[in-house]
Amino acid sequence: MSPDELLAIARGLVDRAEPNEEIEVACSHGRSTTVRAYEGEVESLTTAENHAIGVRVLVEGREGFASAGSLDDDVVAAMLAGARDNARFSEADPHVGIAEPDGVEAVEIDLWRDAVAATPNQDKIDLALELERRVRAADPRVTGVRVAAYGDNAGAFALASTAGIAAASRATSSSVSVQALALDGDRTQTGYAYDGAREPKELNLDRVVERAVSQTVDLLGSTKPKTSTVDLVLDPHLAATVIGLVAGTLTGDRVLKGRSPFVDRVGEPVATPALTFVDDPTDPASLGAESHDGEGLACRRVPLVEDGVLQGFLHDSYTGRRSGNGSTGSAVRGTRGLPSPGLQALAIRPGSGTLDELIAGVDHGLLVFSLAGLHSGVNPVSGDFSVGVEGRMIRNGELAEPVNECTIASTLQRLLLDIKAIGGELVHLPSGVSTPPVVVGDVALSGAA
Repeated sequence: MSPDELLAIARGLVDRAEPNEEIEVACSHGRSTTVRAYEGEVESLTTAENHAIGVRVLVEGREGFASAGSLDDDVVAAMLAGARDNARFSEADPHVGIAEPDGVEAVEIDLWRDAVAATPNQDKIDLALELERRVRAADPRVTGVRVAAYGDNAGAFALASTAGIAAASRATSSSVSVQALALDGDRTQTGYAYDGAREPKELNLDRVVERAVSQTVDLLGSTKPKTSTVDLVLDPHLAATVIGLVAGTLTGDRVLKGRSPFVDRVGEPVATPALTFVDDPTDPASLGAESHDGEGLACRRVPLVEDGVLQGFLHDSYTGRRSGNGSTGSAVRGTRGLPSPGLQALAIRPGSGTLDELIAGVDHGLLVFSLAGLHSGVNPVSGDFSVGVEGRMIRNGELAEPVNECTIASTLQRLLLDIKAIGGELVHLPSGVSTPPVVVGDVALSGAA
């Protein structure tokens, strides 16, 4: 379905609002393809089509929500009735309400590529098979491939409300991923890599193969390092993970609940002066780009940290009302879920130097290949940070022995202040994050005594 067709459905439901109701309707339609290759054969080929609709009904501060996986008239009518029932039984909240237009004009962004639908399935199969073949052939030490996959999605979204908001968009994406295997005595080393783009021809298989293979074979013979203090070198993928953890604590809901280590610190230095990052969904180069947020407001560039100083937080309409700051156009949602504030397209300002040049500037450090235990090892309230790590030691600017079975520990606050260098190579990742490599100094590495 086209965005205009979805918008007509949303508007039709909004028109059923009773005099005392606010209504917001979101609906979507998508088609996806997934191919998995294994040992030179197609393990699976899946194509899917989905429809979804969600409606919020608000009456005197009481909110009801319901959703469905069909756009059929009878299903939609039952869903609206369910949302109204839910509103009757909810508690009143003076800050609850649909978003109000704020006068910010949406940036027109073309996120659609016809090639995603036009590419034959056989070509998509060939991409997955080629990826697996190239990983196996890249190094004789690679003993297998656990998964080689291609996926894509083409979808449209529309939102309308009784506040007069009407927004619609469409976007495509495609991706490849692979996990390489290598035997290391009685252990199996693995390396994972992926890439994403708007259409298949923009995918970089060379980069995916190189990363998956190097991270696998470079860990062969790894041992537990001695406990020490090191400089961490994070390539763009790992820099996105670490700084993304920090940025994820800068949302209005966390701040209002006191569940962020940066509460009441706006205007204060929280990082090295070299660090600036924003949330910028208006950048068409980002795979997180969007014209409108999850409540239909225009997306905009939101400064978070500038020259090391905290600028503010990400808000949807609810947290914007509660905080008195207003929405920053940062509502994120699935069609069948409620909106909440969140990151859309985190972008870190580049500095200078390549990853190799950053490594050359480190006397005693660790080039990180992977981080383990992020969900349990990071406390988003206190900022305490302790996770497992694998990688290669750096000695006098040169890569040295591979290491594993070790942990790094610090705090999110300390990590920001201890950033020693920011590279100049900006990489747009499939997650929507745009980042260069980063060096973090003086991190405790726990290994062998």
